[in-house]
Amino acid sequence: MCRPGWAQARVTDRRLRDFTRMRRVRDRIDREYARPLDVLELARAANLPPALLSRQFRLAYGASPYDYLLARRAERARTLRLHGARS
Repeated sequence: MCRPGWAQARVTDRRLRDFTRMRRVRDRIDREYARPLDVLELARAANLPPALLSRQFRLAYGASPYDYLLARRAERARTLRLHGARS
C-alpha cells in the first residue's frame, strides 16, 4: 500500500519532468530559431505527440511552440533593424 504522501510526490515529480522537457524545447527554439523548425520535428525530439507538446508548451509558456518561434524571429529581426547587422 502506498503511503499518503507518495501520490503527491509522484505528481510533483511528473510535473517537474514535463516542465524540464518543455524547457529543452524552448531552449532548442531559442538556439535554432533561424533554421526551419516545425512542431512535428520538435515533438519528435521531445518524444511526445505534437498535440501534447503544443498543449504542454502553451501551459508552461503561454504560447504555442510555433507562436513562440515567430515571436523569437520577430524579436531578432527587430534587434537587427535597430542595431544593424554588425557581427
